[in-house]
Amino acid sequence: MFDDSVQVRCRRCRSVFRERARRLQNGYSRQCPTCEVVLFFDEDSHDQIIRRAMKSARQVRAALREAEMEQPRRKRVLRGGRGTGSRGGSYEAEDSA
Repeated sequence: MFDDSVQVRCRRCRSVFRERARRLQNGYSRQCPTCEVVLFFDEDSHDQIIRRAMKSARQVRAALREAEMEQPRRKRVLRGGRGTGSRGGSYEAEDSA
């Protein structure tokens, strides 16, 4: 499966930890697990490390949305003709929808 986390570097102690991309949005704050300084995440931050983490999170969220959009399509194809009342439905019939 796809990794849904982003690496974040603490501005104070320079340690690296991972945070879920869905959480990293404007206004989110998180304590560094090593030095316990509070990091505030904002797209317009002056801190380049924070901006880089926000950009990575945005890219991961886009990839996750793309994967979610692709997943229902695959389920329809794998299910075959399930909604048609036939037992051995054709895979091509569902793919064209």
